[in-house]
Amino acid sequence: MPSTETYKYAVPDQPRAQRIADRVLALDPASLHDELQRILDDFSGRHREVPSLFLRRFHEVDGIIVCDCEVTHEQALLIGAHFCNEYSYEAAALFNPSIVLHPDQSAVPENSLRFILSLRGVGEGHISSVTFRTGFCAADGTIAINPPSPMPLVLETENISGEDGPDAGIRITCDGSHDLSEIVIFPTTPSQRGGIEDLRLVRFLDDDGRATYFGTYTAFSGQSVRQELLSTPDFRTFELRPLRGDATGSKGMALFPRRIAGHFAMLGREDNENIWFLTSADIHDWSGGAKAIEPRWPWEFVQIGNCGSPIEIDEGWLVVTHGVGAVRNYCIGACLLDRDDPSKLLARTKLPLLRSDMDEREGYVPNVAYSCGAMVHNRVLVLPYAIADSFTTFATIPLERLLAAMD
Repeated sequence: MPSTETYKYAVPDQPRAQRIADRVLALDPASLHDELQRILDDFSGRHREVPSLFLRRFHEVDGIIVCDCEVTHEQALLIGAHFCNEYSYEAAALFNPSIVLHPDQSAVPENSLRFILSLRGVGEGHISSVTFRTGFCAADGTIAINPPSPMPLVLETENISGEDGPDAGIRITCDGSHDLSEIVIFPTTPSQRGGIEDLRLVRFLDDDGRATYFGTYTAFSGQSVRQELLSTPDFRTFELRPLRGDATGSKGMALFPRRIAGHFAMLGREDNENIWFLTSADIHDWSGGAKAIEPRWPWEFVQIGNCGSPIEIDEGWLVVTHGVGAVRNYCIGACLLDRDDPSKLLARTKLPLLRSDMDEREGYVPNVAYSCGAMVHNRVLVLPYAIADSFTTFATIPLERLLAAMD
């Protein structure tokens, strides 16, 4: 049965939005019902809880749209529908993956694991958002990705109150009953208007044993970039907050998975050329730092940066790197940092581990091989990476072979 709930709004003005609403309100009950049913039938196979989505949108524009009348439930839904639009967030490209251990490892076979993969999706207008996949890595190194859901969620967001005022960040919530691939983190704040780019996920283990998933990313306003931080305990509730300090106005920061000498630690590229090592008592405030790795080989002459958070292994901190050489060719390499003093470089690859070949170099951005995070499983590096900013695949290499390739 249709709801009999009504909604009242009244402000004396007639902007275009009001004229659209007035046209809906002028429909006779039969036409209103038929048009609403047509839209619900059309989109219910593409999105979950479409009526709730339309109603939420109606309440969001209430106050902008104004009328001295009672609005029925069906009128509210149809008005809300007229202020919605779809966005194909992966239509242009899907690339720059990052990978972390899934928080739920129940019922996983011995020496196998479940993981979460984040990806950068690009759609209309070159707007970037964050999307997710889940997968499984077997004991023999076989990797399988679970098929994504065809129905992304429209998530609820709220501003975080804090000393930074309206720029304190946002909180995103979902009830956790849906597949993770249905969650899309789309730009919502002024600093993100041009896109959320290159999330670098890490499972951070604090001194008390509590695990939190963090992800540094680049927020692009359309004119400028800055680093921001995603945090989540369970991939159900997310907080997105800006990072402060003179080291955060560029791209490519990556958090260490634990504290170093009692401080948070980060790799950055604040000069857009070298990899820097930074520490801070406050995870949201980063300044200063020491230059740790400089370009050395031709494939990294233009710049060098990290491909995600450092990975702790017996030998030290393994860092997957990217280098940019001639003709903006992005290659992937690796280096090893000292465990106690990560500003100290122990070894690095002389040649790239990966570069796009003649058959894979064409795409949304040609000549690029890139990653935003890897993991180690059974002493094997599991590296998701993107080709030509167009598609994502995986490479694996035993650590012994990788370390032997370093000088």
